[in-house]
Amino acid sequence: MKKLLLGDQAIAQGALDAGLSGVYAYPGTPSTEITEYIQLWHRSHPDTYVHDRWCTNEKTAMEAALGMSFAGKRALVCMKHVGMNVCADAFVNSAVTGVNGGLVVLAADDPSMHSSQNEQDSRFYGKFALIPILEPSNQQECYDMMAYAFDLSERLRLPVLMRIVTRLAHSRAVVNIADSARPQNALSDPADAAGWVLLPVRARRKYSELTAAQPTLQEASAGSPFNKASKEPKASKAVIAAGIGYNYLMENYPDGAPFPVLKVSQYPLPVDAIRALASQSDELLVIEDGQPFIEEQLLGLLPIKTVIHGRLDGTLPRTGELNPDNVKAALGLASAQTFAPSATVVGRPPALCQGCGHRSVYEALNRVLADFPSSRVFGDIGCYTLGALPPYQALHSCVDMGASITMAKGAADAGIFPAIAVIGDSTFTHSGMTGLLDAVNENSPITIIISDNLTTGMTGGQDSAGTNKFEAICRGIGVADEHLKVVVPLPANMDEITRIIREEIAYKGVSVIIPRRECIQTLARHTRQKKQQS
Repeated sequence: MKKLLLGDQAIAQGALDAGLSGVYAYPGTPSTEITEYIQLWHRSHPDTYVHDRWCTNEKTAMEAALGMSFAGKRALVCMKHVGMNVCADAFVNSAVTGVNGGLVVLAADDPSMHSSQNEQDSRFYGKFALIPILEPSNQQECYDMMAYAFDLSERLRLPVLMRIVTRLAHSRAVVNIADSARPQNALSDPADAAGWVLLPVRARRKYSELTAAQPTLQEASAGSPFNKASKEPKASKAVIAAGIGYNYLMENYPDGAPFPVLKVSQYPLPVDAIRALASQSDELLVIEDGQPFIEEQLLGLLPIKTVIHGRLDGTLPRTGELNPDNVKAALGLASAQTFAPSATVVGRPPALCQGCGHRSVYEALNRVLADFPSSRVFGDIGCYTLGALPPYQALHSCVDMGASITMAKGAADAGIFPAIAVIGDSTFTHSGMTGLLDAVNENSPITIIISDNLTTGMTGGQDSAGTNKFEAICRGIGVADEHLKVVVPLPANMDEITRIIREEIAYKGVSVIIPRRECIQTLARHTRQKKQQS
């Protein structure tokens, strides 16, 4: 069969056809569509059980997937690149425990930061954990690599990291898929059950086994069907192209490159193939999307006289994503014709939706804080981050998931008053609850606004883990009832909201205000669904 699929969708279909038993994820662009595709597939295949509920954060997702692997089943855990930071403890230690059922960790990197706070490259995590890394170059490889990744994981008894980038995740191509899926694994116990209990004496043994397995990982990479060397004769230059970089190279040479090329889509790096390529040419160009992961390693693999071009010497841009045009320039080819932007097109910066409840929150907050010129408002990750832009310009920081509460606490510790935290419902359960506990334990003089729109709005309206539980969570953590307030963020309620904000700022301790109103986008969707059902 053939299907027109996004890269994300090809990964999801490949996992399903490889006998997937569960996907675990927290929504984050550009990885979200993988889990959404599996959820839609599940609705049309109700007789085949595949776990597909969203997790509270990437750490819980990684741990749950590891638990499914412990039971012998195949599990996929998906996240955007910064999610790797959240799950790092479980991820790195999963390489030490090893796996039972196949375990694939999908990291969707976001070069150029289209929807992110940094450009980190997840390949470094795979190298750090000493596990195999796969990097598809197109949508067909996204699909094909999933079965290969699960097989490789079970053969090596290690998790496998698959790394993609935004352009591959969110572009479409025709993909050939299997006519039928592989059956799911049966339940089974790990061969080395004691090795999953990482007491230091056992962890030392398991880590020694992991390091001893590295030559096997090197052999797997050398023999990988996804690492390919061309048979072009010796030339003055040669190219190492990784992942989507190979796709861009071939766009510039649709009939084949006139110089030696090594395609790299599985790591550890195929060292012998790289040295053989270097012996065929005077200069090497490294085409990789993200940070100079391969380029830096070549400095320790090849003779000093080898001339290496790429991101480090400016042949390719040091930051931002690759595209066929900057690859074309790096190859020394003539640039395509370009045109200046139209002077009549008006820029449209992102803004909160008309009628969004977050608007009323910022309107009320700005009214109150006009009387407090030394106030600081610490924001968080979500669509409400747009409150930093005109017309509200209400936020002074936005760093990482959950940082608003702990930064407000630290600022209050330093003497700032009033210190306000603004955090969304999904972000609060993802990473904000522990910060609230820190604040409660010291009764810090901060005001926390949990702006609850009953969904994970920024990534498309997925379920929010704490819906209908926030008051109970805050009480359980220790917030006093008299300083736990719920309001409805509507212009008609502005006097009430401003009064409550002012009162809670005056309280020299932890207070939580929960403005609650459903996201207008999900409300419209739910209304349409009800009409269709009636």
